Amino acid sequence: MSESLEIRRKRLIHRSVYTGMKETDILLGAFARTHVPDFSAAELGEYENLLTAGDPNILDWALGRAAPPAAYDGPVMKLLKNFKIAR
Repeated sequence: MSESLEIRRKRLIHRSVYTGMKETDILLGAFARTHVPDFSAAELGEYENLLTAGDPNILDWALGRAAPPAAYDGPVMKLLKNFKIAR
């Protein structure tokens, strides 16, 4: 039985908040809470794939310290690069 989109969204938000590295917990947690509820199934897949890249890589790509490989450089990565955490 396949996972419902709602369960998948909740799982990805939880995974984003608890990545293992404080900086990415903050960035990805806020990003996921903001965007994941509205992601399509394809965008959820892209985001899920991005989370496999590892915290240091994701942080470097999101902050523009390094260019992401083509496998991770899609619309979701572009959205993350432009994401700003409200204070």
